Amino acid sequence: MKQEKIYLTRHDYSGSFRWALNEILLPKSFNLKMLLELPLDGIRSFLKVIPTAEEANDKLLAPIEPDQEVWASGVTYAHSRDAREIETEIKSIYQRVYEAPRPELFFKAVGWRTVGPNSPVRIRKDTSWNVPEPELVLILNFTGEIVGYTLGNDVSSRDIEGENPLYLPQAKNYDGSCAIGPGIVFMGADELRELLIEMTITRNKKNVFQKSTNTNQMKRTFEDLAGYLFREMTFPYGSFLMTGTGIVPPDDFTLHPGDCVKIKVGSLTLENVVGHK
Repeated sequence: MKQEKIYLTRHDYSGSFRWALNEILLPKSFNLKMLLELPLDGIRSFLKVIPTAEEANDKLLAPIEPDQEVWASGVTYAHSRDAREIETEIKSIYQRVYEAPRPELFFKAVGWRTVGPNSPVRIRKDTSWNVPEPELVLILNFTGEIVGYTLGNDVSSRDIEGENPLYLPQAKNYDGSCAIGPGIVFMGADELRELLIEMTITRNKKNVFQKSTNTNQMKRTFEDLAGYLFREMTFPYGSFLMTGTGIVPPDDFTLHPGDCVKIKVGSLTLENVVGHK
Protein backbone atom coordinates (compact mmCIF):
# COMPACT_ATOMS: atom_id res chain seq x y z
CA MET A 1 0.00 0.00 0.00
CA LYS A 2 1.41 3.38 -1.03
CA GLN A 3 2.11 5.70 1.89
CA GLU A 4 0.87 9.30 1.94
CA LYS A 5 3.69 11.76 1.23
CA ILE A 6 5.24 13.30 4.35
CA TYR A 7 7.25 16.41 3.46
CA LEU A 8 8.98 18.49 6.13
CA THR A 9 10.50 21.93 5.51
CA ARG A 10 12.22 24.53 7.69
CA HIS A 11 11.40 28.23 7.30
CA ASP A 12 12.96 31.52 8.36
CA TYR A 13 10.86 33.58 10.78
CA SER A 14 12.53 36.83 11.89
CA GLY A 15 15.93 35.25 12.45
CA SER A 16 14.48 32.13 14.07
CA PHE A 17 12.84 29.18 12.36
CA ARG A 18 9.65 27.13 12.18
CA TRP A 19 9.09 23.67 10.74
CA ALA A 20 6.22 22.92 8.37
CA LEU A 21 4.51 19.68 7.39
CA ASN A 22 3.37 19.65 3.77
CA GLU A 23 3.76 23.46 3.80
CA ILE A 24 1.58 23.95 6.93
CA LEU A 25 3.32 25.29 10.03
CA LEU A 26 3.90 23.01 13.00
CA PRO A 27 3.90 24.24 16.63
CA LYS A 28 6.83 26.45 17.66
CA SER A 29 7.92 23.77 20.11
CA PHE A 30 8.41 21.19 17.34
CA ASN A 31 11.99 20.21 16.47
CA LEU A 32 13.61 17.60 14.27
CA LYS A 33 15.41 15.98 17.17
CA MET A 34 12.12 14.79 18.71
CA LEU A 35 11.13 13.28 15.38
CA LEU A 36 14.43 11.44 14.90
CA GLU A 37 14.02 9.75 18.27
CA LEU A 38 11.29 7.65 16.60
CA PRO A 39 11.30 4.79 14.07
CA LEU A 40 9.80 5.51 10.64
CA ASP A 41 6.38 4.09 11.57
CA GLY A 42 6.43 6.21 14.72
CA ILE A 43 7.28 9.32 12.70
CA ARG A 44 4.32 8.72 10.41
CA SER A 45 1.98 8.20 13.36
CA PHE A 46 3.27 11.24 15.26
CA LEU A 47 2.90 13.60 12.30
CA LYS A 48 -0.70 12.48 11.74
CA VAL A 49 -1.77 13.77 15.14
CA ILE A 50 0.46 16.80 15.70
CA PRO A 51 -1.50 20.07 15.38
CA THR A 52 -0.85 22.36 12.42
CA ALA A 53 -1.52 26.06 11.84
CA GLU A 54 -1.40 28.45 8.87
CA GLU A 55 0.51 28.05 5.64
CA ALA A 56 4.28 28.52 5.85
CA ASN A 57 6.09 31.34 4.06
CA ASP A 58 8.45 30.67 1.17
CA LYS A 59 11.67 31.55 3.05
CA LEU A 60 13.23 28.11 3.10
CA LEU A 61 16.22 27.20 5.25
CA ALA A 62 18.32 24.05 5.18
CA PRO A 63 16.18 21.25 6.70
CA ILE A 64 18.63 20.62 9.52
CA GLU A 65 19.05 22.01 13.02
CA PRO A 66 22.28 23.59 14.35
CA ASP A 67 23.39 20.62 16.50
CA GLN A 68 22.94 17.96 13.83
CA GLU A 69 25.75 16.74 11.59
CA VAL A 70 26.15 16.01 7.89
CA TRP A 71 28.45 13.12 6.99
CA ALA A 72 29.40 11.96 3.51
CA SER A 73 30.35 8.84 1.58
CA GLY A 74 33.07 8.69 -1.06
CA VAL A 75 33.66 6.56 -4.15
CA THR A 76 30.28 4.83 -4.12
CA TYR A 77 29.84 5.06 -7.90
CA ALA A 78 32.24 3.78 -10.56
CA HIS A 79 32.27 7.18 -12.26
CA SER A 80 33.42 8.81 -9.03
CA ARG A 81 36.20 6.22 -8.68
CA ASP A 82 37.40 6.90 -12.22
CA ALA A 83 37.40 10.68 -11.72
CA ARG A 84 39.36 10.41 -8.47
CA GLU A 85 41.94 8.15 -10.13
CA ILE A 86 42.46 10.74 -12.88
CA GLU A 87 42.90 13.69 -10.52
CA THR A 88 45.16 12.05 -7.93
CA GLU A 89 48.94 11.78 -8.04
CA ILE A 90 48.74 8.61 -5.92
CA LYS A 91 47.31 5.94 -8.20
CA SER A 92 45.11 2.90 -7.32
CA ILE A 93 44.05 4.25 -3.93
CA TYR A 94 40.48 4.94 -5.03
CA GLN A 95 40.14 1.56 -6.74
CA ARG A 96 41.07 -0.03 -3.42
CA VAL A 97 38.44 2.07 -1.62
CA TYR A 98 35.81 1.18 -4.21
CA GLU A 99 36.44 -2.55 -3.82
CA ALA A 100 37.01 -2.65 -0.04
CA PRO A 101 34.34 -3.92 2.38
CA ARG A 102 34.70 -0.75 4.48
CA PRO A 103 33.33 2.40 2.79
CA GLU A 104 34.95 5.82 2.79
CA LEU A 105 33.06 8.03 5.26
CA PHE A 106 33.99 11.55 6.25
CA PHE A 107 32.57 14.47 8.20
CA LYS A 108 31.10 17.20 5.98
CA ALA A 109 29.42 19.89 8.11
CA VAL A 110 27.50 20.76 11.23
CA GLY A 111 23.97 22.05 10.91
CA TRP A 112 24.82 25.70 11.52
CA ARG A 113 27.40 25.68 8.71
CA THR A 114 25.05 24.05 6.18
CA VAL A 115 23.35 26.27 3.61
CA GLY A 116 19.86 25.71 2.25
CA PRO A 117 18.06 26.17 -1.06
CA ASN A 118 18.64 29.45 -2.92
CA SER A 119 21.51 30.34 -0.60
CA PRO A 120 25.03 30.73 -2.03
CA VAL A 121 27.58 27.94 -1.98
CA ARG A 122 31.27 28.84 -2.23
CA ILE A 123 34.55 27.78 -3.76
CA ARG A 124 37.81 28.16 -1.83
CA LYS A 125 40.08 31.13 -2.48
CA ASP A 126 43.19 28.94 -2.62
CA THR A 127 41.95 26.57 -5.34
CA SER A 128 41.56 26.54 -9.12
CA TRP A 129 39.53 23.34 -9.77
CA ASN A 130 36.15 23.13 -8.03
CA VAL A 131 33.05 21.10 -8.78
CA PRO A 132 29.58 20.46 -7.36
CA GLU A 133 28.67 16.91 -6.40
CA PRO A 134 24.92 16.11 -6.49
CA GLU A 135 23.95 13.49 -3.94
CA LEU A 136 21.01 11.73 -2.38
CA VAL A 137 21.18 12.44 1.37
CA LEU A 138 19.83 9.85 3.79
CA ILE A 139 18.00 10.98 6.92
CA LEU A 140 18.92 8.65 9.79
CA ASN A 141 17.19 8.49 13.16
CA PHE A 142 19.13 8.07 16.41
CA THR A 143 19.42 4.29 15.91
CA GLY A 144 20.70 4.58 12.33
CA GLU A 145 17.41 3.60 10.65
CA ILE A 146 16.87 5.22 7.25
CA VAL A 147 13.68 7.27 7.60
CA GLY A 148 13.82 9.63 4.61
CA TYR A 149 15.89 11.63 2.18
CA THR A 150 16.81 15.10 1.03
CA LEU A 151 19.25 16.44 -1.58
CA GLY A 152 22.83 17.56 -1.13
CA ASN A 153 25.56 19.43 -2.96
CA ASP A 154 28.99 18.32 -1.73
CA VAL A 155 31.05 21.15 -3.24
CA SER A 156 34.63 19.91 -3.59
CA SER A 157 38.09 21.21 -4.50
CA ARG A 158 39.48 18.58 -6.85
CA ASP A 159 42.97 20.06 -7.05
CA ILE A 160 43.44 19.92 -3.27
CA GLU A 161 42.27 16.31 -2.94
CA GLY A 162 44.20 15.34 -6.06
CA GLU A 163 47.47 16.69 -4.67
CA ASN A 164 47.22 14.39 -1.64
CA PRO A 165 44.26 12.27 -0.43
CA LEU A 166 45.14 13.28 3.15
CA TYR A 167 44.04 16.80 2.23
CA LEU A 168 40.44 15.54 1.90
CA PRO A 169 39.13 17.64 4.86
CA GLN A 170 40.45 20.84 3.26
CA ALA A 171 38.96 19.85 -0.10
CA LYS A 172 35.58 19.15 1.46
CA ASN A 173 35.12 21.19 4.64
CA TYR A 174 34.93 24.97 4.47
CA ASP A 175 32.29 27.70 4.70
CA GLY A 176 29.68 27.30 1.97
CA SER A 177 30.79 23.84 0.83
CA CYS A 178 27.68 21.97 1.96
CA ALA A 179 24.13 22.63 0.76
CA ILE A 180 21.09 20.48 1.54
CA GLY A 181 17.38 20.85 0.88
CA PRO A 182 14.81 21.91 0.00
CA GLY A 183 13.06 19.63 2.52
CA ILE A 184 12.83 16.09 3.86
CA VAL A 185 10.66 13.38 2.34
CA PHE A 186 10.03 10.60 4.85
CA MET A 187 10.17 7.12 3.33
CA GLY A 188 12.03 3.85 3.74
CA ALA A 189 15.22 2.71 2.05
CA ASP A 190 13.42 0.42 -0.41
CA GLU A 191 11.77 3.45 -2.04
CA LEU A 192 15.14 5.11 -2.68
CA ARG A 193 16.91 2.40 -4.69
CA GLU A 194 15.80 3.51 -8.17
CA LEU A 195 15.80 7.31 -8.09
CA LEU A 196 16.98 9.45 -10.99
CA ILE A 197 19.58 12.07 -10.00
CA GLU A 198 19.99 15.03 -12.36
CA MET A 199 22.31 18.03 -12.28
CA THR A 200 22.32 21.12 -14.50
CA ILE A 201 24.86 23.95 -14.26
CA THR A 202 24.06 27.26 -15.94
CA ARG A 203 26.43 30.17 -16.54
CA ASN A 204 25.17 33.49 -17.88
CA LYS A 205 21.78 31.80 -18.45
CA LYS A 206 23.30 29.09 -20.66
CA ASN A 207 23.66 25.40 -19.80
CA VAL A 208 27.33 24.52 -19.46
CA PHE A 209 26.86 21.04 -18.00
CA GLN A 210 23.98 18.58 -17.69
CA LYS A 211 24.00 14.93 -16.74
CA SER A 212 22.02 12.29 -14.86
CA THR A 213 22.56 9.01 -13.05
CA ASN A 214 20.47 6.66 -10.94
CA THR A 215 20.82 5.45 -7.37
CA ASN A 216 20.71 1.88 -8.70
CA GLN A 217 24.26 2.47 -9.99
CA MET A 218 25.69 2.66 -6.48
CA LYS A 219 28.30 0.10 -5.50
CA ARG A 220 27.11 -0.02 -1.86
CA THR A 221 23.71 -0.27 -0.22
CA PHE A 222 22.23 2.52 1.85
CA GLU A 223 22.04 0.19 4.84
CA ASP A 224 25.75 -0.62 4.52
CA LEU A 225 26.72 3.06 4.57
CA ALA A 226 24.46 3.85 7.51
CA GLY A 227 25.64 0.78 9.39
CA TYR A 228 29.31 1.76 9.15
CA LEU A 229 28.56 5.34 10.18
CA PHE A 230 26.77 4.19 13.34
CA ARG A 231 29.17 1.32 14.06
CA GLU A 232 31.26 3.19 16.66
CA MET A 233 29.49 6.58 16.96
CA THR A 234 26.26 7.78 18.51
CA PHE A 235 23.99 10.43 17.01
CA PRO A 236 21.38 11.38 19.63
CA TYR A 237 19.95 14.07 17.30
CA GLY A 238 19.91 11.82 14.24
CA SER A 239 22.23 12.31 11.27
CA PHE A 240 22.35 13.26 7.59
CA LEU A 241 24.45 11.05 5.31
CA MET A 242 25.41 12.00 1.76
CA THR A 243 25.65 8.84 -0.33
CA GLY A 244 28.27 9.86 -2.91
CA THR A 245 28.08 11.20 -6.43
CA GLY A 246 27.77 9.46 -9.77
CA ILE A 247 28.02 12.75 -11.70
CA VAL A 248 31.37 14.48 -12.19
CA PRO A 249 31.89 17.31 -14.71
CA PRO A 250 34.74 16.90 -17.25
CA ASP A 251 38.32 17.55 -16.18
CA ASP A 252 38.46 20.96 -17.89
CA PHE A 253 35.44 22.24 -15.96
CA THR A 254 35.57 24.35 -12.80
CA LEU A 255 32.86 26.35 -11.06
CA HIS A 256 32.78 30.13 -11.50
CA PRO A 257 31.15 32.70 -9.21
CA GLY A 258 27.62 33.26 -10.47
CA ASP A 259 27.12 29.70 -11.74
CA CYS A 260 23.75 28.19 -10.83
CA VAL A 261 23.71 24.53 -9.77
CA LYS A 262 20.36 22.74 -9.93
CA ILE A 263 20.01 19.21 -8.55
CA LYS A 264 16.86 17.11 -8.95
CA VAL A 265 16.08 13.79 -7.27
CA GLY A 266 12.59 12.35 -7.12
CA SER A 267 10.14 15.16 -6.36
CA LEU A 268 12.79 17.52 -4.93
CA THR A 269 14.92 20.26 -6.50
CA LEU A 270 17.87 21.97 -4.80
CA GLU A 271 19.19 25.13 -6.43
CA ASN A 272 22.19 27.22 -5.35
CA VAL A 273 24.23 29.99 -6.94
CA VAL A 274 28.00 30.00 -6.48
CA GLY A 275 29.03 33.05 -4.47
CA HIS A 276 32.28 34.96 -4.69
CA LYS A 277 35.42 33.50 -3.18
